[in-house]
Amino acid sequence: MPPWAAVLALCLAVLTLLLLLGPRLGRPWRRAVGARTRPRAPGQDGEEEAAGGGPSDQFGDGREPLPGGCSLLCKPSALAQCLLRVLRRSAALGPAPRSWLSGPHLQTLVHFVLPAGPGPELAREYLQLADDGLVALDWVVGPCAQGRRVTGAGGFRAVLLVIPNAWGRLTRNVLGLCLLAMERGYYPVIFHRRGHNGCPLVSPRLQSFGDPSDLKEAVTYIRFRHPAAPLFAVSEGSGSALLLSYLGECGSSSYVTGAACISPVLRCREWLEAGLPWPYERGFLLHQKIALSRYATALQDTVDTSRLFRSRTLREFEETLFCHTKTFPISWDTYWDRNDPLRDVDEAAVPVLCICSADDPVCGAPDLTLPAELFHSNPYFFLLLSPRGGHCGFLRREPLPAWSHEVILDSFRALTEFFRMEERLKGLSRRRASVLGGRRRWGSLQKREVSPSSSLEEGFSWKRSYTR
Repeated sequence: MPPWAAVLALCLAVLTLLLLLGPRLGRPWRRAVGARTRPRAPGQDGEEEAAGGGPSDQFGDGREPLPGGCSLLCKPSALAQCLLRVLRRSAALGPAPRSWLSGPHLQTLVHFVLPAGPGPELAREYLQLADDGLVALDWVVGPCAQGRRVTGAGGFRAVLLVIPNAWGRLTRNVLGLCLLAMERGYYPVIFHRRGHNGCPLVSPRLQSFGDPSDLKEAVTYIRFRHPAAPLFAVSEGSGSALLLSYLGECGSSSYVTGAACISPVLRCREWLEAGLPWPYERGFLLHQKIALSRYATALQDTVDTSRLFRSRTLREFEETLFCHTKTFPISWDTYWDRNDPLRDVDEAAVPVLCICSADDPVCGAPDLTLPAELFHSNPYFFLLLSPRGGHCGFLRREPLPAWSHEVILDSFRALTEFFRMEERLKGLSRRRASVLGGRRRWGSLQKREVSPSSSLEEGFSWKRSYTR
């Protein structure tokens, strides 16, 4: 039995348990980041429910209502108003009839468990890095759609860089996003880390949670191949830590025009320390162990592989793999000082749209997992909060794609038009300034030709006023 079949069988068994025991186990699964370290007073739950409080109460200030019960949290700006207009007109956010996919666990498991089906045609490239490691780039080359729209200025197709989750699982929603983006005129490319999704691990070094060094080289190569095309980036789930780290470290030199994060994990350390609900914890942990088992011999010189494969939590697995190494051991605190995705978030200079759901069973409640102050104070970060959608789900009835995909591509088109208009206004102001400056210079030359002594008088008066 291939490894993916074992993972699929296990997840199907978990899905069956969820369907049978979901009503009884629903409340304990809502534990989120910080639930172990934030005890509740007796009767607090009942008081909150009686008051009608929800998980997004702290996001009430500055929230803009949207169709479908969604809301946008952001700092007021011209760009925010442009994005609001697009989202309020978006058909993807409109009310939809409830179906059997409305539950958060079903939305999540269908996204992670079910096979992708007939996906796009991919052309893989291996990029050799500065330390002789390898990452993979899967360019989506088919099927080609008719009536393709060009999204970039000057007739160039925009490149869409897609970053999967940190576990290396290529989900059906990622492939669906690539297909929809190709129909809309983008050129999608999927980034795979070292040792993920068939990318060979040629050196005993893996990419840690928020280390963007490999992504920097990949973006430089993409920019070399398509120097005139605008570049957009989308990340999924835990893969958002890599994208946000890259945007924070590179700042205005990131080459990215706009970015989006689907169900991002923003407080990664607290997320791993608190732990996930046990079906997701065991499933993600098993997937990582299966993926690294083929490289056990290559990693045994740098990592305690016996301890690694005996890990019982995602935190223990991460800590063994990157902290308790045989060559350069570091502490857990030092590791997150280098890998926290929000460590340089103030340096990010690219609009980032984060799409989250209030019923996310993997990340937890928004009031415990999402830093509201980031979206209130930073003009580049926008939070689209939905009442339903699960973790990276946001599914609708077939054959419609996930509504998050349409919202992301609509927002990217709005960003392109907004920046294009800004460039036109800047160009007009520059031309107007140059014309007025030329007239002033010509007028001053004429005056000086008529009265040669005027320059001496002006100079004399300037000296006198300067010396007073």
